[in-house]
Amino acid sequence: MAKYLLLKHYRGAPAAVNDVPMAEWTPEEISAHVQYMQDFAAKLEGTGEFVDGQALAPEGTFVRYDGEGRPPVTDGPFAETKDLIAGWMVIDVETYERALELAGDLSAAPGAGGKPIHEWLELRPFLTEPPTIVD
Repeated sequence: MAKYLLLKHYRGAPAAVNDVPMAEWTPEEISAHVQYMQDFAAKLEGTGEFVDGQALAPEGTFVRYDGEGRPPVTDGPFAETKDLIAGWMVIDVETYERALELAGDLSAAPGAGGKPIHEWLELRPFLTEPPTIVD
């Protein structure tokens, strides 16, 4: 099994086919989208391929270390940035092809007008260590 991260972007990815911002959706359209995401996760829980997933708020703060005994340095929020992550899902699948298939299915979540968004999702494998060989 291999773990993959599916990243959903508020912006920064190529434009979706149904490229109407969520802020312009009706409450019913938002509910349908959220329900699709929940049903998708439930389906993957049933197959053992779902690990975790969360939606993210657009606000955030950058934080960095500023030296021993000093408080962390913060800057932000940067909601106006070029790239902004909307949410993520971690899947654990047998093959890269299965990860592509699931990313494609997730891209079909409904948006404005109840039509599939056809959004671009970023698919990233987890960095793993090679197996330890013991002689």
